[in-house]
Amino acid sequence: MKHYFLMLPLLLLSHKGFSQQTAVQAYQTSENYQKAEFPGGDEAFRKEFMNMVYAYIDIALYAIQGQVTFVFNIDTKGKISNIDVLPKFKNNEMFIDDMKYAAKKVKGKWSPATKNGIPVDSKFVMKVNFTNNVYDHD
Repeated sequence: MKHYFLMLPLLLLSHKGFSQQTAVQAYQTSENYQKAEFPGGDEAFRKEFMNMVYAYIDIALYAIQGQVTFVFNIDTKGKISNIDVLPKFKNNEMFIDDMKYAAKKVKGKWSPATKNGIPVDSKFVMKVNFTNNVYDHD
């Protein structure tokens, strides 16, 4: 029983030390990291992307109702290199292919994210509410 009481303060002190180190690392990381940017900002990309979706894709084929989360990978050249859609649903692969097509039609190029001045891959997450063949973006 004595061993447990002796170990308790050591565990508390070691936890406090690790948490301070993590806070310093997080601060340094955020200071040297610049997120990917689309001309006009995130809202401009959302508007342009959804305009391309409704211009080129028949959303009614998918009968989507509710919130859909799009996860875009922005590569080091500023191009969208991968799209994922959550939650998964019937005909998900066809829907993702259609979304890739719509993303290619978006005018404007992303400026890639940088870390310490060097371009890096990054992710852009966009949530869209689909209801009765219309969308509302969050």
